[in-house]
Amino acid sequence: MQQSRRKKRRPMAEINVVPYIDVMLVLLVIFMITTPMLNLGVEVDLPKADAEPLDSQQNDEPMVITVLRNGDLYLNAGGEADGVSSGLIDPETLVATVAAIVRRNPKIQVLVGGDQAVGYGHIYNAMVILQKAGVAKVGLMSDPLDSIEGGG
Repeated sequence: MQQSRRKKRRPMAEINVVPYIDVMLVLLVIFMITTPMLNLGVEVDLPKADAEPLDSQQNDEPMVITVLRNGDLYLNAGGEADGVSSGLIDPETLVATVAAIVRRNPKIQVLVGGDQAVGYGHIYNAMVILQKAGVAKVGLMSDPLDSIEGGG
């Protein structure tokens, strides 16, 4: 009789998925509620503090692109200026000139500076031009805080 009882009982081979579906739906609702909150912008007041100067990776002067209020670009190639005219330059010539300098010296520091009244779009365009020329890292120039406040 004991053998017949064992044969009647079969091990349960099914997994009850209802609790897993419940957990999945709860997680789905949580993500649906929190995702729109992640896309909202946050108003930020940028800090006004001394920025640490960049350590020069080499003894050469950095290449500086200056952007004026009207969007005119000026190139100062620093120590790489052999055969390169510094001064007012159009965007196409700037791409070609910077690309040639970067090919010759890939580790040259490249800085973008501009008048504080220059629109963000002009600075952004200068950085896009540098990217097209193959510059990997660009620094932004500023005055030290104490010279702005008149304390130094």
